[in-house]
Amino acid sequence: GWAVVACNVANGEVTELCDGNPSTTNNRMELLAAIMALRFAPEGTKVALYTDSQYLKNGITKWVAGWKRRGWKKADGQPVLNQAYWVELDKLYAAHDVTFHWVKGHVGVELNERCDQLAKAQAVKYK
Repeated sequence: GWAVVACNVANGEVTELCDGNPSTTNNRMELLAAIMALRFAPEGTKVALYTDSQYLKNGITKWVAGWKRRGWKKADGQPVLNQAYWVELDKLYAAHDVTFHWVKGHVGVELNERCDQLAKAQAVKYK
């Protein structure tokens, strides 16, 4: 399961988005959550995106430029896993003013805990 809690700082509105997939990985769901968050935000807006996934944060802020230069290959020459997700995320990332923030998971960060609850509830549907 994946989940997003989107907070509009201008008007205080909170929107929860979530869904799941019967055959996936945790990393794909982390990527999909970010994709859905950026799809939800109007193009060109400033977005503070909080995640407990180092894979997601480092991938988009550190690794993706090198992957693109190497034709979507990692430094070892192997294909990048989840390439279609990274391509979509990269496109959306470029269309917004995004700042990624990493938070430690499962330590009581309120909105992160809410995302975890929503994602787990979606995942249970597919067990």
